[in-house]
Amino acid sequence: MAEPSWRKPPPELVAAFEALAARHPALELRRMFGCPAGFVDGRMAALAHGDGLVVRLPAGGRGALLAAPGTSLFEPLPGRRMREYVVLSADLLADRRALDDWVSRAIAYARTLPPKG
Repeated sequence: MAEPSWRKPPPELVAAFEALAARHPALELRRMFGCPAGFVDGRMAALAHGDGLVVRLPAGGRGALLAAPGTSLFEPLPGRRMREYVVLSADLLADRRALDDWVSRAIAYARTLPPKG
């Protein structure tokens, strides 16, 4: 079986993700397949991947976000959509207040999940 082809984010997105994590101290920074990710109680809440930022949201929280132009479900490999994870649009990435809000929602959702051992 071939290894997954994860698209590493460019340095400017990594720097933006690290600045975002600094504003959200609940996020524990780790690397996931060479990409920076934010975890809460061992559960991933946010990820910088390729050219986008991904947040993990509950079913009720994804609908409004997915209705926004330019957002999509995260699909790290063709045909392998991760239903809890949404890729934010470029417009949302540029809007610090909206970005912080979606990351706060992702953190809140991750806190509802059982911790990983």
